[in-house]
Amino acid sequence: MKTLTIFTPTYNRAHTLVRTYNSLCSQTCKDFEWLIIDDGSTDNTAEIVNQWIKEADFRIRYIYQCNQGMHGAHNTAYRNITSELNACIDSDDYMPTDAVESIISFWNKNKNDKYAGFIGLDQREDGSIIGSRFPSNMQETTLMGFYAKGGTGDKKLVYRTDVIKKYPEYPLFEGERYVGLAYKYMLIDQDYTMLTLNKPLVIVEYQEDGSSNLMWKQYWNNPQGFAFFRKTEMVVSPTFKRKFISCVHYVSSSLISKNKKFIKESPKKLLTIFAIIPGIILYNIIKNKVKNNQLLFTK
Repeated sequence: MKTLTIFTPTYNRAHTLVRTYNSLCSQTCKDFEWLIIDDGSTDNTAEIVNQWIKEADFRIRYIYQCNQGMHGAHNTAYRNITSELNACIDSDDYMPTDAVESIISFWNKNKNDKYAGFIGLDQREDGSIIGSRFPSNMQETTLMGFYAKGGTGDKKLVYRTDVIKKYPEYPLFEGERYVGLAYKYMLIDQDYTMLTLNKPLVIVEYQEDGSSNLMWKQYWNNPQGFAFFRKTEMVVSPTFKRKFISCVHYVSSSLISKNKKFIKESPKKLLTIFAIIPGIILYNIIKNKVKNNQLLFTK
C-alpha cells in the first residue's frame, strides 16, 4: 500500500489535467497513487486518463460519477482512499517535483496521533507564496486557529485518512452542487491540531475572470448547502464576530431557499434573531449582484 493518495476531483478539465499528470510523472518519490474523481465530465477526460493508466509508472485509479459538485467528489474520494495520508490537488494545479518526497519525509519524522496531519503552502507560478507563511513559533495549529491569528491565503492540507474518515460526509442537497469543504476541517479542528510545513506543496493557477461573479451565483444557487455550512460555522467559530457573521449569512441563505423554519433550526437562535435585519440586507445584495450579472437562473 502506498503512503499517500493524491486525489483530484475534475469536471471537463482534460486540457489542464495533463499538467497535473506531468508533474506527478516527474516526482522524485513514487510512494503515492493518484485517484481521479471525474464528476460527470463530458469532454475526453476518460480517454486520456485510460491512456495514462497504461503508461504511468505509478498507480492511477479513475472513478466516474454523475455530477455532484466538489464536495460530492470529495465524499467519493474519501470512501475509496486506503493510504495513510491524502491530499487534494485540483485539476488545474500541479506539484513541484519534490512535493511527494517532502510530504512523506516530513510526516515520517513528525507524525503523532495527536495530529490530524499537516498544512503546507500554496505557490503561484511566478514562485511567490499565496498568503502568509507560518510564523517560526507556530509548529502546530488548527486551521481555524491559523486564520484567527492573522494567517492569510489558501494552504495545502495533508490529512491522515483514518482521521478524515471519522467525520460525517458532506451532505448532498437536491438541485445544488456546493457545500463548503471547510465543513469537515472545522469539525476536525475540534479534536486535533495540524503540524505546519513552510514549504510549497502545490503550484496554483487561479482563474481570475468572473471569480467574484461566480461566488454570488454560488450563494444564490446553493442556499441549502450554504445554510448547512453556516450552522456548523456559528457553533465552532472561535470568536463572537465570526459567529455573528455566520448567522447573517445563514439568514440570507434561508431567505433564498424560502426556509421559514430557519430560526427554529438555528443552533444559535437568539443570535440569529439579531442577524435578521443584516441578513435581509445581504439577501438583497446577493439578489441584485446576481441580476446585474445576468446569472440568475430559474431553479
